[in-house]
Amino acid sequence: MPEAKHEVLVLYGGRSTEHEVSCRSANFILRNLDPKRFDVKAIGIDKEGSWWPQDTAKLLAAVPGPVAIVRQASGPVPPGSLGFQAAASPPVVFPVLHGSFGEDGTMQGLLELSGVPFVGPDTLGSAIGMDKVVSKRLAQAAGVPVVPWLDVRAQHWTKRGEALCARALTELGLPLFVKPARLGSSVGVSKVKTAAELIPACIEALAFDDRIMIEKGLNVREIEVACLGDYDPALSVPGEVIAHADFYSYDAKYLDAAGSSVQVPAHLESSQVKVAQQMARQVFVGLELYGMARVDLFLEKGSGDFYFNEVNTIPGFTEISQYPQLWAASGVDAQVLLTRLVDLALQRHLTKRSLRRSK
Repeated sequence: MPEAKHEVLVLYGGRSTEHEVSCRSANFILRNLDPKRFDVKAIGIDKEGSWWPQDTAKLLAAVPGPVAIVRQASGPVPPGSLGFQAAASPPVVFPVLHGSFGEDGTMQGLLELSGVPFVGPDTLGSAIGMDKVVSKRLAQAAGVPVVPWLDVRAQHWTKRGEALCARALTELGLPLFVKPARLGSSVGVSKVKTAAELIPACIEALAFDDRIMIEKGLNVREIEVACLGDYDPALSVPGEVIAHADFYSYDAKYLDAAGSSVQVPAHLESSQVKVAQQMARQVFVGLELYGMARVDLFLEKGSGDFYFNEVNTIPGFTEISQYPQLWAASGVDAQVLLTRLVDLALQRHLTKRSLRRSK
C-alpha cells in the first residue's frame, strides 16, 4: 500500500500590513508542495482576523497572483478550535503569514498550545526575529556587527520627540533610515536626507508601530543568505538585491517590476561569501531560530565591512522572492525546499512531544 499522505494546512492572509504579500506567497506554496506526499488544505485569514476554510482545488485552478480568500456560506471557523488536540496525526501547519499576528510569535504560540507541528521558528524565535531592536541587541551579543541606531517608543515620542530627533542627528548624522521596529516588507520605512524630514518620517513610522528605529544610513550593498535546517542550518549562496530607486521599498519588492533586481549568486569574493555565510549562521543561532530564515546583511561599499540588518523568519515565497531563488541557485528546487521545511516541522514536533510534562 502507498504511504498515507500527511496533511499540510497552509494559513495565509492575516491581519498585518503584509496581507497581500502573504496571499502571493500562498500561491507559490500551494503550487509547489509535493502532491504525492501531502494532502494540501488551506485557510485564509481575512483582514479582520476571521478564519475561512478554502477549496484548495479552486485556489490551484486560479490564475497566478494573490490567492483569494473566499468567504464560505457556512461561515468562518473559530481560531484555535479546529480539533487539533484530538487528532492522532495532526496536520503540519504552514503559516505563510508575514508580519504582525503571524510572523511575530502570536500565531506560533497558538499553534504550540494546539499541539500541532508547524513550519518555521517557534514562539520565542519568531518574536525575537520580528523585533528589529531586540534582534540587533542579540546579534551584538553574539559578536555580529550592527549599524548604529536609536530606538524610540511612542510614549517617549510624545514627551520629547524633538529632543530625540536632535540626538539622532548629533550621534548618527545624515542620511538616516526610520523604520517601525516590528514590521517587514519595508512598510512604514523612510530614508531621511535632511534634518527637516526626520520628524515627519518618525510620525509616519509610529503610525504602524509603537516603537521605531532610527538607523544610521550607510552606502551599502544589500546581501541576503537563506538558512534552512534545525539549530545547525544549511546556508545558501548569497544573493544581492539591487534597488533601482533610493532604497528597497515595498513597491520595489512587490509591485514595481523595474524597482529592483536580484543577483543570485551575488558577485562576491570567495572570502566575502564565507564571511556572509558565517554571519548568517551566527544570527540564526543567536536569535534562537529554526527551520527557515532569510538573513539580510549590509556590505558597506567603502570599508568592505559586513553588518547585520534584519532577519525574516517567514520570508516571502512570491514568484520573485529571494528565499526560494537563493535555494534554487544552491541546488534545492521549490518542491524539495518545501518538503524539507515540513519534515523539519515534524522533527521538532516529535522531539517536543517526547519531553516529560511531569516528574
